[in-house]
Amino acid sequence: MTEGARTIRMEIEYDGTSFCGWQRQSGALPTVQGAIEAALGRITQEKIGIIGAGRTDKGVHARGQVVSFSTDSAMELGRLKHSCNSLLPGAIRITAMRQVPESFHARFSATSREYRYFLLERPSAIDSRFAGCCYGKPDAAAMNRLAAMLHGTHDFAAFSKEDSDQQGSLCTIKLARWYRSGCFHIFQIEANRFLRSMVRFLVAGMIEAGMGRLGEEEFAMMLQSGHRLPNLKPADAAGLFLWRVRYR
Repeated sequence: MTEGARTIRMEIEYDGTSFCGWQRQSGALPTVQGAIEAALGRITQEKIGIIGAGRTDKGVHARGQVVSFSTDSAMELGRLKHSCNSLLPGAIRITAMRQVPESFHARFSATSREYRYFLLERPSAIDSRFAGCCYGKPDAAAMNRLAAMLHGTHDFAAFSKEDSDQQGSLCTIKLARWYRSGCFHIFQIEANRFLRSMVRFLVAGMIEAGMGRLGEEEFAMMLQSGHRLPNLKPADAAGLFLWRVRYR
């Protein structure tokens, strides 16, 4: 970081439907990180690298993604935010931008992250863009019994994809519950960290149990043993949102 550079924190929301996930990739694949870095670089005439609080998979959305970056630009932040939003595609929006201490790091300074998964009982021409579907009425009480098992610190190896950057598979769950809002069954989960595709695998397992296709003891065994049942696939990415990131 050069002398006189500023550390900036941004809050972002995005519709992940048309993006190949958050993380910048080689080639011309569209990513949320790549689009934001390109817009900031064009405005500041610098090579900007942004750090996200979480890396969402292809098709996953965000209500409250947080990023940080450093810049030598002295541009007023309100103008920088407006200029960046004018260059970004309509599916990405910067909702807040402020200067923070140099020590702030969007990923490592975070104390917890919250995700929410939206589930429909039947397909919708409108809502399916932002929801998964279980094609029937699930047993909400059974799904909440499974959600209750998640509280505390567990090894979630059975509910994640392999990731070379992953530092172990222990996560501490602070909140996990299903609730109903209108036509949606919503799963809310907050933890100190999440593994790759972890929420989608957990949701898939709970949906299978809620639809009577998976026993609660089988779900518990996966959690305890670290071994996933071979036929369990992650839930549809369309229903998942990175909802909020908390800091001290």
